[in-house]
Amino acid sequence: MRRPFPVMQGPRRIVCLTEEPTETLYGLGEQDRIVGISGFTVRPAIARREKPKVSAFTSAKVGEILKLKPDFVVGFSDIQADIAAELIRAGIEVWIANHRSVEGILDYIRRLGALVGVAGKADAWADTLQRGLEAIEEEASKLPRRPRVYFEEWDEPLITGIRWVAELTRIAGGDDVFPERAAEPLAKQRILEDPGEVARRAPDIILGSWCGKKFRPEKVAARPGWNAIPAVRDGELHEIKSPLILQPGPAALTDGVRAIAARIQAWGRGQG
Repeated sequence: MRRPFPVMQGPRRIVCLTEEPTETLYGLGEQDRIVGISGFTVRPAIARREKPKVSAFTSAKVGEILKLKPDFVVGFSDIQADIAAELIRAGIEVWIANHRSVEGILDYIRRLGALVGVAGKADAWADTLQRGLEAIEEEASKLPRRPRVYFEEWDEPLITGIRWVAELTRIAGGDDVFPERAAEPLAKQRILEDPGEVARRAPDIILGSWCGKKFRPEKVAARPGWNAIPAVRDGELHEIKSPLILQPGPAALTDGVRAIAARIQAWGRGQG
């Protein structure tokens, strides 16, 4: 007997305004649905070669997006609210996620998978990612002691790490020295008015991920009063590439957390 209505299989023409939906859909094997991506996308590398780039982060080529005739647009955070509103007024269905935690990233993968009709694959992948985090946490439990970690997201002004970064640092075996700042969702709420506060909290490791430019350990070490910080004294200033850690998607739960864990494990070996 014929069904009275066709069975929907989710949106077929998706525009991704940020990198994490692109990486997620590629990871789920659903990349053929993507018709446009963010110009800041670097993961996976193939996406830059085969998909039109139609947005930045705070701006988008709305006319170009509409020419692609999307049936679904995915973005991230309140910063893209104006883009979303313009697309919605043009009749496009838009989903703006606003997660800021490890649990939120895992849930994001599950929800995006469900929205495009592959909930089973998304659940299985999220479970695999969770097991990977648990394995890293188990290895971290063998450290002689947990290092204090200062994560710097930007240098002018100083901005401390966001919540998922602090959580991944804990999973990797370290303790973020600004946990109260990490709980704040907006970057402006994580600005350090007094750089001397970093020195007072005496991190053992400094990790830098300056979005869009190279981390400069020598500049950090030269800041007034920072020469007494254990991390500076011991040369424990390291870059974590921003594409690995500063987008709340699969990269942070894989290469990102592993990069942090590698630095913490190396520090731990020096404590024996």
